[in-house]
Amino acid sequence: MRAEAVTKNQSGVMLLEVLIAILIFAVGILGIVGLQGTAIKQVTDARFRSDAALLANQLIGSMWVTDRTVATLKDRFATDKDDYVTWVGTAANQAGTVIGTLPGVADFPPTVDISDSGIATISIYWRAPSEKTGTQPHQHVVIAQIK
Repeated sequence: MRAEAVTKNQSGVMLLEVLIAILIFAVGILGIVGLQGTAIKQVTDARFRSDAALLANQLIGSMWVTDRTVATLKDRFATDKDDYVTWVGTAANQAGTVIGTLPGVADFPPTVDISDSGIATISIYWRAPSEKTGTQPHQHVVIAQIK
């Protein structure tokens, strides 16, 4: 009779333990899903930064193959000059090129400034597709001295 009373007092305990285990498992799964979303966003941001760096390096490479005088650099590569326009146009028109993969770059064209000492400052801007229109664009700045 005593064993029967103990059994009645413990009825439903197993069900309660199973429900608590399911709750803990569900919270863990939700945490993993959140981490996955954050990881994807970080990988995408890293790709955009890498693409911006590659684009800047392409222009620096073009600068290095000229005669590298300050006058030539300013005449050919400063913002809105011939080689700058060609660089932006070529990159924008080629499928799979860097500027074609940077979102929002058409709204914020790259800028190139060349100082009197031959230091080129290239600024590239972009805005991720998930960001609202009014937000500040991301910026990647490369400074190189061309001698």
